[in-house]
Amino acid sequence: MTNTDLSVLKGRQRGNWIRLRTIILLRWVAIVGQLAALVVSQQIYRLDLPMGACLMVVGVAVIGNLLSLFIFPENKRLSETENLLMVLFDLLQLGMLLYLTGGLNNPFSILIIGPVMVSASALSLRSTVFMGLTAILMVSLLSQFHVPLRTEQGFIMRIPDIFVFGAWASIVIAVVFLSVYSRRVAVEMHAMSDALQATQIALAREQKLTDLGGVVAAAAHELGTPLATIKLTSAELMEDLADRPDLRDDAALIRDQADRCRDILRSMGRAGKDDLHMRTAPLSALIEEAAEPHTARGKQIHFLVAEANDESAGPQPTVYRRPEIIHGLRNLIQNAVDFAAANVWIESEWSADRVTLRIMDDGPGYPVDLIGRIGDPFVRRRRTPDQGTPRPGYEGMGLGLFIAKTLLERAGAELSFANGIDPGHARAGQSAQCGAIVELTWPRHALDADPGDGALGPNQQITG
Repeated sequence: MTNTDLSVLKGRQRGNWIRLRTIILLRWVAIVGQLAALVVSQQIYRLDLPMGACLMVVGVAVIGNLLSLFIFPENKRLSETENLLMVLFDLLQLGMLLYLTGGLNNPFSILIIGPVMVSASALSLRSTVFMGLTAILMVSLLSQFHVPLRTEQGFIMRIPDIFVFGAWASIVIAVVFLSVYSRRVAVEMHAMSDALQATQIALAREQKLTDLGGVVAAAAHELGTPLATIKLTSAELMEDLADRPDLRDDAALIRDQADRCRDILRSMGRAGKDDLHMRTAPLSALIEEAAEPHTARGKQIHFLVAEANDESAGPQPTVYRRPEIIHGLRNLIQNAVDFAAANVWIESEWSADRVTLRIMDDGPGYPVDLIGRIGDPFVRRRRTPDQGTPRPGYEGMGLGLFIAKTLLERAGAELSFANGIDPGHARAGQSAQCGAIVELTWPRHALDADPGDGALGPNQQITG
């Protein structure tokens, strides 16, 4: 069975995804930019820079890159700690270069926020906070301690103190704001990536189950004749060996085992339906198939069919048994059964151009403040019932509803979530539908199977 454990995608493991080669390439770009800035400042703008010290600082970065290229393989992926040290090295190297070239009087001081943004996008929250505090400390020191910028004539180039303070304040604010912004966007993207990965795994699992069902059904269909022949032959042998009890018992055993093989294949293959029956089914059969794993979980599932007001709606639509629809409906029904007090209602209706399903329960419903976010990944989905957590270890992630919503929307459905009470649907022995309501609406053409591929009904028994 497909493994759906996504723990490897989460948390600090993301820091291990960055290749050393990527960091080396970015550092080469920074080195070229630093050398170009030094040459232009000295040759064109005639600034008197401590070129020897500046080249030494740049040379440290060059040596670090060369050592990394020769010591480590090209495909090495850095750990969280190694990534933090690499980014911290770049920040300190840039800070030293700014110290030698005027501190905050140097317009390139804004580049200090670069390593912090890398940390916010790729590393853990702890690493990002450390990098942010280091950058703020560094820019604070550079505002007070630095080698002045001088021209060839010896004039010191510096901006007024108020602008130095403004540069310090703008860098600090940029570090804090952009770090939070980048971090939030990165976390959102990672969560969506994880959830989409879970969706693909779930769809692949459902496709495999559907394919396996088709294979078993075909096997049951093909093996029906030889098993019947074995049973018939063994029965004739039992009659012929009436005077040989030992051999007659062997023939009876063969007959019983043939019956057992038939029963096993029938249960696995859904009574031996052929491929035509596996591809399409009436809408009600599709709903019952999706709900089947949850019918014996102690909650009553009621299947309702609303009367169509439109005479052109026609008979119940025949739909394709698409794995994404079955799995999506199954997840929604599972969520309703998990939180229902005693009853779940699945109501279907159709018109000439629309097919609508409603899944309702008598549970506590959705939290009002989260209804607008239901279907987002890793969002707590339902209020936990007083009797305890229905699914320990899974509660609160919100992946089930996200997967269902994504798969069903991929199949053309529009989903809406609400809480409500409909006393008109209350029946004797049933509580009112006061819990969560999920409504799914498809354009009919998105579900309808071609007339030629419609469900053919049960296999006809041949008698003679």
